Amino acid sequence: MDQYSLLREFADSWFLLFMFTFFLGVVVWVFRPGASRYQNEAAEIPFRHEEKPACDDATAAFANDVKEARQ
Repeated sequence: MDQYSLLREFADSWFLLFMFTFFLGVVVWVFRPGASRYQNEAAEIPFRHEEKPACDDATAAFANDVKEARQ
């Protein structure tokens, strides 16, 4: 049996079963009872800094440089 036929047979049978099992595992993991807390936290990410936008250190340093240049 040549290599192509062997790999094709493996992909059609065992690898398909492995991928289906992996898919079911991911679905079960996402919809488990304890996952709702993490999903709610992820859903709130766009609204974390409604009053004042978050800035990282590079943005803060740039704002300080601009403020010093104006004075």
